[in-house]
Amino acid sequence: MKPEPTSQNMHAFADEERAAIYRTIFSRRDVRGQFLPKAVPDEVLSRIITAAHYAPSVGFMQPWNFLVVRSDEIKRNVHAAFTAAHAEAAEMFEGDKRATYRTLKLEGILESPVGICITCDRERTGPVVVGRTHMKTMDLYSSVCAVQNLWLAARAEGLGVGWVSIFNQAALQEALDIPKGITPIAYLCVGYVSHFYAKPELEAAGWLPRLPIEDVVYFEQWGRRDELQPLIEHLMRDQAIAQAKANASVLQPVTG
Repeated sequence: MKPEPTSQNMHAFADEERAAIYRTIFSRRDVRGQFLPKAVPDEVLSRIITAAHYAPSVGFMQPWNFLVVRSDEIKRNVHAAFTAAHAEAAEMFEGDKRATYRTLKLEGILESPVGICITCDRERTGPVVVGRTHMKTMDLYSSVCAVQNLWLAARAEGLGVGWVSIFNQAALQEALDIPKGITPIAYLCVGYVSHFYAKPELEAAGWLPRLPIEDVVYFEQWGRRDELQPLIEHLMRDQAIAQAKANASVLQPVTG
């Protein structure tokens, strides 16, 4: 006789479905230079934008809009805004960091077939929002949840996504004709790619390492670590497994 299902496993996905979700999370990358000149069909774009629209939002205010960019002229305007900010950013680093920064590929604005700018309308449902009464930035975080939903859905569709954040906000708003009252959250480069890297490009380039997961988990109060907690052993094991799976999921570069 099979045991009665518990309330916990009644709602769990099947093993294969769960594995697909974790694979999507662990193999997602910020794509900059691997975009292919292949059009993204509307039915695929529809699925990933719909996934983004189903993100959680504070007070169910759904503060986002999705601005789809396919025009080469508009992309060039966005790229010009990036180029100006990129030059300014380089001067903020010193020594070897500045030299390394200048060698990094940090966007695919012109190469990607589609750009999607996700915004936040902070006044969408009025001045008082359930859940935003004290933490006023919760609407911004809600739009970030939409970004993550889109990013993971895109990875499951075989699409790469690159989040470009090196902009002066006013310049990006001007390039996309975004009103002053609307906050740009993310300009995303979207398209099919030749390959995904096993590690984030900044990690692979030696810019920064991935932090050991046991160093970023506290217990009960801020700053309290406890290496004897059984959870720590599980975390260390799962981080190693996650990277191994990401390594195994990488495909050889393709063209076309």
